[in-house]
Amino acid sequence: MLIEFTLNRKRVAVEAPPDITLLTLLRDYFNLTGTKEGCSVGECGACAVIMDGRLVNSCLVLAPQAAGSEVITIEGIRGPDGGPNDMQENFITYGAVQCGICIPGMIMAGEALLMHNPNPTRAEIRTALAGNLCRCTGYQQIVDAIEATARSREGNR
Repeated sequence: MLIEFTLNRKRVAVEAPPDITLLTLLRDYFNLTGTKEGCSVGECGACAVIMDGRLVNSCLVLAPQAAGSEVITIEGIRGPDGGPNDMQENFITYGAVQCGICIPGMIMAGEALLMHNPNPTRAEIRTALAGNLCRCTGYQQIVDAIEATARSREGNR
């Protein structure tokens, strides 16, 4: 089946079976391995991507559902120079990275939140992260990193 959509701001088309997930499509057909496979049942958030402006677990989306959509993966989150963006830099600065399995999903959750709510409270940040599990850092540093990103972006507007 031909699946056409926008992936990280570029139009793409790929032949793929209709019964695979968006996660499998991203990892196996586009080699975008930053989107992680964690639980495969939508409970951990490691596979989170932004689809049409909304955070989704790509393990729960069938690949054909992406047709005509805009999908942004962690590889599509970049700074102006092509390197890490401010959110990614803040994750490093605030010690919100450890094993790396949950981090792409956490960053995607943070980006999705700030797309719709550029000045969230700490409680709103925690709510936005509710679908993402981390077993290494705890959540304090992650909340701090997202809060710092929101503050710095607010100052740049």
